Amino acid sequence: MDLQTHKRNLLQNAVVRFLLFSVVVLGLRFAYVVVIRGESCDSGDGFCFFNEKILTGSLAGSSSAVMTSSSPEVFHKRVMFYINVFQDLIVDGVLTTGSTALVLTSPASFPAVDDVYALKEIGVERVEKVVTGKKMKSFGENGQKYDFVFSGEFSGGVPARLPEEVCRSLKMGGYFVVHTFGGNDSYSLNSFISLFNCCKFVHSRRFDGFDSTNKIHEIVLKKVNDGGNVKKKTEDGKCAVSGEKYDIVKKAEPLIMKEPLKPWIALKRNIENVKYLSSMVDISFKRRYVYVDVGSRSYGSSIVSWFKKQYPKQNKTFHVYAVEADKHFHDQYKGKKGVTLLPYAAWVKNESLVFEINQTPGDENVEKGRGMGRIQPVESGGGIVNSVDEIQGFDFAEWLKDTVTEQDFVVMKMDVEGTEFDLIPRLIETGAICLVDEVFLECHYNRWQKCCPGVRSPKYQKSYGQCMDLFKQLRQLGVLVHQWW
Repeated sequence: MDLQTHKRNLLQNAVVRFLLFSVVVLGLRFAYVVVIRGESCDSGDGFCFFNEKILTGSLAGSSSAVMTSSSPEVFHKRVMFYINVFQDLIVDGVLTTGSTALVLTSPASFPAVDDVYALKEIGVERVEKVVTGKKMKSFGENGQKYDFVFSGEFSGGVPARLPEEVCRSLKMGGYFVVHTFGGNDSYSLNSFISLFNCCKFVHSRRFDGFDSTNKIHEIVLKKVNDGGNVKKKTEDGKCAVSGEKYDIVKKAEPLIMKEPLKPWIALKRNIENVKYLSSMVDISFKRRYVYVDVGSRSYGSSIVSWFKKQYPKQNKTFHVYAVEADKHFHDQYKGKKGVTLLPYAAWVKNESLVFEINQTPGDENVEKGRGMGRIQPVESGGGIVNSVDEIQGFDFAEWLKDTVTEQDFVVMKMDVEGTEFDLIPRLIETGAICLVDEVFLECHYNRWQKCCPGVRSPKYQKSYGQCMDLFKQLRQLGVLVHQWW
């Protein structure tokens, strides 16, 4: 080897060693900035990976990026947070640098761009941002489809049109990723997943947020179909009951198994022991909130005195359906906002019924409509001695399936003077009971009379044991049912 070649090799080795040394220095410096100094750029030494000039510079062709905070340091910290999040999603195969991405933000967070900036920093160039909410516009233009849709700091429920827009604009096989502070129990997580019926659940995980005071719940969904109508029941009338419903039933207050001697006291006091579903789980991720009062009587009865005043609603607005056959009460519902009156009798099929007004024994002057109403098929009404009306009955189970879906939060109170022994089996048979999240049921039996110690009421033929069988059957099916008075 001549001297000139030897010198050239020495020079090349020196350059290579210098470059390797520089890489090591840069790596150590990056570790120092990220780990020791918390990604801060306030040292004043002129060296910083994300200095203020970069953070407030141009973004996607715009003149300036709008920071999520007046502090560049806070904005920088949020960008680094999202970079870490998106890099994890790349490792998981959810995101690639070649993905067409859409970032969703709430009106309260707009015009923050820290998540968009983070995506661009890791090499995702095709990124759009859309503001969600009640007045949100359709996603994409000219049929634009996305590989990756992301929504950060998701809270306060799901905008009504969001599931439809996500399912429409997401490519088949694309991913929808949400950061939320909710969904921390199985019930609310499954409620969220069911809203996006075009997707399947991939995974979820929890980690510290920006300030480590709140845990963020990351939920990842993958589009596997085009969605469409929500499935209300299977063809054979049965519906699947998820495991968390059985877990919730186990947490419910125990049933009063022994027949009380003074039911008018014991059953009424039992409401104080009720463990409401909405006090055990997060109900934020539902499409609608519905209260169905079957046998509602007057508007001021159970609707106002109990449901509106006592039921824990988590600041949600419920639409009320009042099912009341007694026309004496119908005028009270006129003009009531958020209330729909069904002036018919809940029954097992559509047919005419006899509506009997039960009066106090010996009192011939009780105003019709003020007693408790009880229904019977017309052909079996020959032995009725009290005041009667012929009314229209409707198939309550079919109406329920046509009115609500599994995406709704449905509370039902039923007080139908013994007809529960017809309606509950019908609800179970058709699978409609699975659309109801919580039931408050008054079961009517030959109870001890308040007026006459040791004497049972002849009004009902069922026993307390038969009532318990009804309650136990519902709970065994995963239905959260409470004893109503």
